[in-house]
Amino acid sequence: MQSRELGNSGLRVSALGLGCMGLSFGYGPATETRAATALLHAAVEQGVTFFDTAEAYGPFRNEELLGQALAPYRDQLVIATKFGFKDGHSDAGLDSRPERIRAVAEASLQRLKTDRIDLFYQHRVDPNVPMEDVAGTVRDLIAEGKVKHFGLSEAGVDNIRRAHAVQPVAALQSEYSLWWREPEQDVLPVLEELGIGFVPFSPLGKGFLTGAINVDTQFAADDFRNSVPRFAAEARQANQALVERISAIATAKGATPAQVVLAWLLSRKPWIVPIPGTTKLHRLQENLGAVSLQLDADDLQQIGDALDSIAIVGDR
Repeated sequence: MQSRELGNSGLRVSALGLGCMGLSFGYGPATETRAATALLHAAVEQGVTFFDTAEAYGPFRNEELLGQALAPYRDQLVIATKFGFKDGHSDAGLDSRPERIRAVAEASLQRLKTDRIDLFYQHRVDPNVPMEDVAGTVRDLIAEGKVKHFGLSEAGVDNIRRAHAVQPVAALQSEYSLWWREPEQDVLPVLEELGIGFVPFSPLGKGFLTGAINVDTQFAADDFRNSVPRFAAEARQANQALVERISAIATAKGATPAQVVLAWLLSRKPWIVPIPGTTKLHRLQENLGAVSLQLDADDLQQIGDALDSIAIVGDR
């Protein structure tokens, strides 16, 4: 496994991390604890050092799972978690008041069975709390040794600059993939300017870009993709054109569509670290194979041509 530094932060992690949300939350029933633990152990054994969770995933269950499963490896790993929702419930509204940030930090330390949070993200910008207060609170937690690095998620350029002026931001986590490229417009140039790493979530388009989902796919009743316009049947049918182009490139490379999609992200900047999630061991192994897949100029041109010629249907 190769490693990468998140911007100029000094925080070095595996070139691919593991997004752990889906083990407990969002994509239907939670994975059985024994199977989830086996997957986390397999990730460590195959060189993954970067694990992403949040108090809102469950809520709380995902942090508890990682705390238990990763305890034997703790000092080898970088564990990222997040604050920012009322009482940890993502549907209850935002809450990044300083006292709430501190309460989340203490509770997350307990659930993760650790004495420090390696990367502490604000899950979503809270318009009711000045960014300077958020960054200042995390700065104080860093001074106390409870947090090592500060991160933001889905923040815009103005908030990134305001936060970074108070406490250097190690990483921004936002959605970025072949079918959601908005960060390229304004965000990535600012991250490069300020020396901030970028952690794309949903790098596989919530599974769609792997080719495993088609117009006939049925999701579990509590799978959040049921409410995403881009996963409506007519959108899936229209967006299949992009998957077909990716699949053709993958076949020519002796790779899978997922590996091509992840390799494309890795090729964008050396400080980009995608965090694909999965609940399946064979998908974990497949995703990690992307690190050694080299896309040449012709491959990248073919991908660029596909992106220019195919209009993605449906809001993300």
